[in-house]
Parts: sequence; structure tokens; C-alpha cells
Amino acid sequence: METGKNINFVTLLLTAVAGFCDTITFVAADRIFSAHVTGNFIVFAYQMIKGAEPGDWVKLLTFPVFILAVIVGGWISSRFKNSHFLLCCEGILLIAAGILAYSSTGTVNSLMTVQMYIVTMLIVFAMGFQNTFGKLYVKETYGPTTMMTGNVTQFSLDLRALLSSGFVDRSYLTGLKKGVVTLGGFLLGCFLGAYAGKVFGLAGVLLPGATMVICYFSMRSVQEIN
Repeated sequence: METGKNINFVTLLLTAVAGFCDTITFVAADRIFSAHVTGNFIVFAYQMIKGAEPGDWVKLLTFPVFILAVIVGGWISSRFKNSHFLLCCEGILLIAAGILAYSSTGTVNSLMTVQMYIVTMLIVFAMGFQNTFGKLYVKETYGPTTMMTGNVTQFSLDLRALLSSGFVDRSYLTGLKKGVVTLGGFLLGCFLGAYAGKVFGLAGVLLPGATMVICYFSMRSVQEIN
């Protein structure tokens, strides 16, 4: 696979997975963000003002879980030459989270609170791996795949530059195309995550988990052939 096409595919896949996971935990796990955990501080603060319940404090647990995931992810990356192996580990974690969520359905209140939070923390851990990948292998994607603020900013700057040149300087089209892949992938993942969360609950993370593992072994097979 050509390098450009590979980056295009990896960026699209990871942004879609992040959007999916962030949305499905927000929809099906008491409004918890799994991809960019700092958002949980906002939700937590709001619930504190509104009148906190005991389970609301669990949102703060996402922060140390995320930190631990990054530490473990960094260790894994230092032990394996294949940078994409970390993404395979992420996929396996999402599959495990989906299986646990699926096996817990049908219990009291459909999915018991403790089990729901365990599943959610597994997803947070997986997203920690993806954030680690983005920091360690910056050239593997077009930009951050879990937080879109920087990507939107860059897209806006490229758009302004193109408009200012009267569409004469088309060099900015490359940046815009990258932005479309990044933002489009994340938005697609958000829609899929919202639908899966509504229909399947947290068990829906089986889909991105299986997709990542399948893609890892497929790409590995192609690399070995080449």
C-alpha cells in the first residue's frame, strides 16, 4: 500500500473509531467521554452544581485510567517495532469491552452500574492507547485523531488562505483534503456511535474493535507480501 493511501486510511479509521467510542460512552454510559477525558471535568462540574449522585464521581476516575493507559501504551510501543501493533491492542480491548457489555445485558436494570463503569474504563483505556499512538507516531496520521479542535483550526486556516488567494494558490487544497478526511471520519464515527449506543448499548464497541483487529492483520499480510 502506498504511503499516502496508508496515512489516508489510518487517519480515517482512527478518527471514526474515536468519534464512535466517544459518542457511544456518552450515550450509553452516563455521559462519559472516553476519547478526550478532560471533557468529563465539564460534565462532572455541571452535575456537581445540579446535584451530584454517588456515581458521578466515577467520571473523575477516567483521568488516572487514561494516564495509566498512556504509560502502558508507551511501554508496548517500546517493545514492538510495528507501530500499528498498539492499535491492534486497542482493538482487542474494545472487543473485550463489547463482549463484557453484551454478556451483562439481561441482568438487573439491563446493564448493572458497576459493570457499565468497568466496560467504560476499558474503552477509556483503549482510547489511551490511540492517543499514545498519535503522540509517538505523528507522521502516521494527518493530525490528532481523538480531539478535533486543532484539526478544525488548521482546516479553517487553510480555507482562509485559499479564499484570500482567490483560489489561485491551490497548494492549500492538500490541507483541506486532509481536513475533510479527519473531520469527516470523526463525524461519521459519531453518527455510528450514537446509533449503536441507542440500539446495542456499550456492546456496540465490538464493531470498531473487530474492525481494527481485522485491518491490522490485513495490512500486515499486505506488508509481508510486498
